[in-house]
Amino acid sequence: MSTVAIVQARMTSTRLPGKILLEVMDRSMLAYQLERVARVPSIDAIVIATTTNATDDPVEAFARDGGYGLHRGSENDVLARFAGVLSENDAETVVRLTADCPLTDPEVIEQTIQRFKSDDPACDYVTNAIPRSYPAGLDVEVFKRAALETAAAEARDPYDREHVTPFIYRNPDRFRLLSVVLEPSLAGERWTLDEPGDFELIRRVLEALYPINPDFRMRDVIRILDENPEWRGLNGSVREKPRVVENVIFKGE
Repeated sequence: MSTVAIVQARMTSTRLPGKILLEVMDRSMLAYQLERVARVPSIDAIVIATTTNATDDPVEAFARDGGYGLHRGSENDVLARFAGVLSENDAETVVRLTADCPLTDPEVIEQTIQRFKSDDPACDYVTNAIPRSYPAGLDVEVFKRAALETAAAEARDPYDREHVTPFIYRNPDRFRLLSVVLEPSLAGERWTLDEPGDFELIRRVLEALYPINPDFRMRDVIRILDENPEWRGLNGSVREKPRVVENVIFKGE
């Protein structure tokens, strides 16, 4: 059963335009992230899912230059974009990632995939993002192809279509859902890239860790932040957008 990681990416962020191709040490944020995703043992292919807008032509050029899979589709109907990726690939397991997470941890992704594959009876959807217990920026969702195809065929709410998976996890009577929860929680950590303060924090982390060990992990980021606690203040005022599901732990039932 092959596994494809679909990384949704676009250049038209309202808070930090072009954020995914901003550079640190002459490499883009997206390059750092995909280098890390490529280290995940269970992922067989990586596909960048971007829009048909001319503003995302640089994303296509990046994908072509890097040898990554590419699919271009609707800007707002991201669910249809994901379905388009699956129409071009035979993968049965999908890993959903967003392109604003350059500090993503291969070990965290692999652990989430393994929970999905090992749960018995099998789950349709596994996430480490509901409830929030991992740092924002280490989010992983893993789900069956069939679940995504059902959502693409039936979802009508624009929110469901923009955010890809809410149709799945808002229908627990139809899909078996499982949460991966980190203890102790690191929900207060923010390592995602949405605003200039996020970029400054991520830049400092990369400059401190990457030259020494390109394969650094979550625990290494925590260590460098503990050594430099003032860095957390760089994006401390940024707040995560409200989510449809809050404080729910899916039990795999």
